[in-house]
Amino acid sequence: MIPLDQTKRVVIKLGTGVLTSGIGNLDTERIHALCGQVKTLRDRGIEVILVSSGAVGLGMGKLKLDSRPKDLATLQACASVGQTILINTWQKGFDPHGLTVAQVLLTREDLRAKHRHNAVFNTTERLLSHGAVPIVNENDAISATEIKFGDNDTLSALVASVTNADQLFILSNIPGLIDMQGTGEVVPYVEKITPEIEAMAQGTTHTTSVGGMVSKLSAAKIAHRAGCGVTIGSGQDSELFNKLLAGDRVGTYFAPSGEPIKSHKRWIAIQDHTHGSLTIDAGAATALQQQGKSLLAAGITSSTGDFEEGDVVKICTADGTAIAHGLATFNASDTRSIIGLHPDAITTKHPELSSSVVVHRDHLVLLD
Repeated sequence: MIPLDQTKRVVIKLGTGVLTSGIGNLDTERIHALCGQVKTLRDRGIEVILVSSGAVGLGMGKLKLDSRPKDLATLQACASVGQTILINTWQKGFDPHGLTVAQVLLTREDLRAKHRHNAVFNTTERLLSHGAVPIVNENDAISATEIKFGDNDTLSALVASVTNADQLFILSNIPGLIDMQGTGEVVPYVEKITPEIEAMAQGTTHTTSVGGMVSKLSAAKIAHRAGCGVTIGSGQDSELFNKLLAGDRVGTYFAPSGEPIKSHKRWIAIQDHTHGSLTIDAGAATALQQQGKSLLAAGITSSTGDFEEGDVVKICTADGTAIAHGLATFNASDTRSIIGLHPDAITTKHPELSSSVVVHRDHLVLLD
């Protein structure tokens, strides 16, 4: 585990259950305590980005709704009402510490488009350089199904990846990943999320929440791929970060990947939407996964989708398992014309194509 006092930047995700005491009621005492903990981290030279839930729940209270709406328009209305309350409450919590908050509202499309992904990074960097505390939430007021993150656990992992955070803290009302099928105790350390670990996860039935442990494990996978350590712990513990700074082990820590991906590959790694897929043979899979090679046309057996040069494509084994994402060197038509061909054959049959590399290693990210 990376010691917290050796960490430069963290993302802290706070669930609705941590921030509220029932529908429409913010737990201001806890928020003020959390602001104090953030100030402690800042005083130790650690940059902090918050991912804060709660807007929909607050809006539900103001609009006098006692259960989470099912229709999108009412959810969006709740978010519109609740977001202003939420951000103002955070600013009031940080005022005694002399810290300024900055509201950052995102949709999935903001991270799918590379130029917008870069803009999120650049804006966050500038805010942190000026000493502000970015407070991120999904832009629920305009998010439709196709551009939603789905839950703030996923959002927090994506934010951690985009901003090159060292550690992600996902805080809720549970103390960590609990081994419900065994000891009944919190699992302190997870090196890799295996099927056995996933079997421990359970969903949530909380009125204002989305996700549960299932979404937290999914988020941990995203952060793991980006080389970011993850701690799932209790947001009700007012001494959580003091304990971590003291070297105590709290909650469940998920180790990052052994070889963090480079900054220019992070955008590729977090894409949930690909423009096509390439199926490869066993030899090509070995070359990618074990030898660090680029994907050559000779190792491809089939291709689907109508992708253009530079689009993100999914790379799959014969059984359909996705093992990598990468940027296509050629468009779909040119790619299909050279499938299975060795370099000499490509030079002879398609002299207009400059290479047999369909996805270069520098633009390829292995998936877990």
